Amino acid sequence: MSGNGRKGKILVIGGGISGITAAVEASEAGREVVLVERNPYLGGHVAQMNQYFPKLCPPSCGLELNVRRFKTSPRIRCLTLAEVESISGGPGNYHAVIRRNPRFVNDKCTACGACADVCPVERPDAYNFGMSSTKAAYLPYDMAYPLQFAIDGSVCRGSECGECVSACAYGAIELDMKPETVEVDVQAVIWATGWDPFDAGKIAGLGFGVHPNVVTNMMMERFAAVDGPTGGKIQRPSDQKGIESVAFVQCAGSRDENYLKHCSGVCCLASLKQARYVREQYPDAEVYVFYIDIRAPGRLEDFFVASQQDSKLRLVKGKVAKITEDAAGDLEVVAEDTLSGQQVKQKVNLVVLATGLVPANGRPVQMDGGLQKDEHGFMTVTQPMGGMFAAGCAKRPTDVATSVRDATGVVAKALHFCGE
Repeated sequence: MSGNGRKGKILVIGGGISGITAAVEASEAGREVVLVERNPYLGGHVAQMNQYFPKLCPPSCGLELNVRRFKTSPRIRCLTLAEVESISGGPGNYHAVIRRNPRFVNDKCTACGACADVCPVERPDAYNFGMSSTKAAYLPYDMAYPLQFAIDGSVCRGSECGECVSACAYGAIELDMKPETVEVDVQAVIWATGWDPFDAGKIAGLGFGVHPNVVTNMMMERFAAVDGPTGGKIQRPSDQKGIESVAFVQCAGSRDENYLKHCSGVCCLASLKQARYVREQYPDAEVYVFYIDIRAPGRLEDFFVASQQDSKLRLVKGKVAKITEDAAGDLEVVAEDTLSGQQVKQKVNLVVLATGLVPANGRPVQMDGGLQKDEHGFMTVTQPMGGMFAAGCAKRPTDVATSVRDATGVVAKALHFCGE
């Protein structure tokens, strides 16, 4: 029970699908929640998806429902652009110090966009993995929560420009906004810090960052999304041409002693899902999937079996060794077909690297005892200090539905530290 005998408070670190779920479930169980998210919006990588399997529905469906519950809860305090600096104390009595970085836009913002209209500074759009740009004053994405613009202080000219201040009719721009420190006492901490894509540029021989028509699986999601850099049109980055053939390279850097030893588990189905994106836009396109093993556990086996019925999709069991590019921008994928024992050379227009999931790297948190992690950097289920729990992809790569279930279960455990 909390020290004053009242129902306790829970700190949720991370505002992706696991963090949102944990915050909503804890608040509806009667607990106060403080949610900390380092980005200016909630939703994490799920918000960047075009669709998720097996239903192939847009993530806005699930996110919108959860965010509606989130917004209407009087027990949730949401801190975006914030990171936890330190946690002290012990089980049932933790004290957290949080740094909240300036948004330079206050709560008067109506998301009218006048600030972006007059802003003279362009910046790469991280939401689209740098494949497009926004102004320094920007709305992260159309359905962002909070639905509020932010200003990128690393590129904004500040008071030397001030165009956005003059353009805003609501007095929402504060270019002199400073970082602030928020301190909270909580009884339990849920780490929903999520994942990041493995850096494909580190993988030798596959050409990411060298050949423009070699992209990652997350970039492919943004190409297919209607709010993405191409308005949902899948095309070659080098010349914006349509696709006649595409190769999906599974385990790009994964299950490899040189890069990631672990299997992320979800990449196989994600690539088969993306193969459907291609076939829907280009019915005659040839699709090649180079794989080590196809992981399709449980109910996802049906999705895999249905994908195998596509006569234009060829599954090649073999690890890709090299990708080269010709003068026309086409790519040659070299791999060994382990079933036939023959070397395979396949020419395609586009290559999609199925990079694995790695633990998200945020600000290191100062705390006694630290966090226990496995050999891959994910948090272990059991932590040395009671009242500390990992949820979703903070403890292992997993899909959206499993992350939601896991976050709900973690909340049930956290409630034991929060009183009756």
